[in-house]
Amino acid sequence: MPSFGNVLVDPPLVLAPMAGITDHVYRLMLRRIGGVGLVTMEFISSEAISRGNARQMRKMVFSDEERPLSIQIYGSDAARMAAAADIVEELGPDVCDINMGCPANKVLKGCSGAALMGDLPLARDIVRKVKRRLTIPLTVKFRLGLDTARINFLDLGRMCEDEGVAAVAMHARTARQMYTGRADRDRIAELKTSLSIPVVGNGDVDSPADALEMFRQTGCDAVMIGRATMKNPWIFRQASDLLAGREAREATLEERRDLMLGHFRAIEAMAFEPKEAMHKLRTMTGWYTHGLPNGRALRVRISGLETPQDFRNAVSEFFEGLATVDAELIAVGA
Repeated sequence: MPSFGNVLVDPPLVLAPMAGITDHVYRLMLRRIGGVGLVTMEFISSEAISRGNARQMRKMVFSDEERPLSIQIYGSDAARMAAAADIVEELGPDVCDINMGCPANKVLKGCSGAALMGDLPLARDIVRKVKRRLTIPLTVKFRLGLDTARINFLDLGRMCEDEGVAAVAMHARTARQMYTGRADRDRIAELKTSLSIPVVGNGDVDSPADALEMFRQTGCDAVMIGRATMKNPWIFRQASDLLAGREAREATLEERRDLMLGHFRAIEAMAFEPKEAMHKLRTMTGWYTHGLPNGRALRVRISGLETPQDFRNAVSEFFEGLATVDAELIAVGA
């Protein structure tokens, strides 16, 4: 199993940071399902951290049950990134991560995220100054480059290794690609053979089998999974079972219902305001119902709901309907 500095990642499966998704409730849910070796917070602006922005600081809440856990920060000012690292260190996570891969326009415009791949001297300055402030391991996440004409992931990876970074993660697309096309796993393999520190592969891992294929194709030390966890929160447990030579079991309808209802209750309890809760409920219901029989009907229904209780009632009724259909099919078969 890989270690990021002194942090063992076992199993070698990592939750990717996702803005607005990988909050305390979401991370805890995945931890309790099992199979994830390291969870990562949604990325947080160094500007907001260093200025003590209350809304952003609330995102940094975590519990010991989530460990090992990584806090990801982003920014373009080395001094502010170092100041943010001081605060991260005080909070006591297991790992600090620097985002050099986000392709969102609002992040790129601030010369943060993947934009740093276009200024490697600044990227080095940030890594060096953040590393000096930390006693916990530092990792860096990046992409292939800004676009196909500026592929420089090997240069960035080697710089990170030279500066004492404990591990790197790479999403095998360019920033310009965003999430289109296919991730180029050959480039992850190339990075792995070029570095002696652990390399985490990321991109297009949509199923437990995809995770195993990522290991096979690239030789990477760990696999990072993001958006697929929203459609299938059991993906880490299933991938971990496959890695251990066990059969990966699909979640039952009852497990899906109980997880959705439990997650919704936790979202409502943790939300700072009702509007925030409703936004997350709509988002999560839309993802959770993919692949379920008649899931579109529930997605249509929730678009007009106004309270968390309405959501829970709709979910309960939806699963009761599925159970009734299953019972009728069994009776007919008998």
